[in-house]
Amino acid sequence: MKRVTIDLWVGIFVAIGLLSVAFLSLKVANLTSASGGATYNVYADFDNIGGLKVKAPVKSSGVVVGRVASIELNKDTYQAHVTLALDTEYQFSSDASVEILTAGLLGEQYIGVTQGGDEQVLKEGGRFSLVSSALVLEQLIGKFMTSMAEKPADAK
Repeated sequence: MKRVTIDLWVGIFVAIGLLSVAFLSLKVANLTSASGGATYNVYADFDNIGGLKVKAPVKSSGVVVGRVASIELNKDTYQAHVTLALDTEYQFSSDASVEILTAGLLGEQYIGVTQGGDEQVLKEGGRFSLVSSALVLEQLIGKFMTSMAEKPADAK
C-alpha cells in the first residue's frame, strides 16, 4: 500500500510539472493575449512590415495592449493590411499613430501605438491613418554604402 501511495504522489507532481512547462512555453512564445480579456479589432495599412508576424505584441509606452491578429496583402493598393486585436480596456484616439518597431538591435518586431489628442476614440473596425512602416536594416546599410560610394575622394 505504501508503494501505491508514493507512485500516486509522484504522478501528481509530474502532471503539475508538465502543466507548468506548457504554461510557461505559451507565455514565452507570446501565444496568450495581453490581458486574456475581450478585444476589439482595428486596422492599419503599411508599405513594408519587415519581419512582423501574427501574434506579435502591440505596445503603447512599453505596455502590451494587444496582439497582431492577421496580416494580408491588399490586392488593390499592394500594401500590407494588418489587423490589430486590442484589449477593450485600452481606448486610443482616432488620430493615434502606429509604427513598426524592433525590440533591440536585431530583436522581434512589434507595433508601437502613440496616443493622439482627439477626443473621439477608435471603435471596432476603425483604422489608424498615421502609420510608419518598418525600418529594414538591409535597406539602411544599402543606402549608407551607396552614399559613401557617391562621395568624391578628397584631393590632397
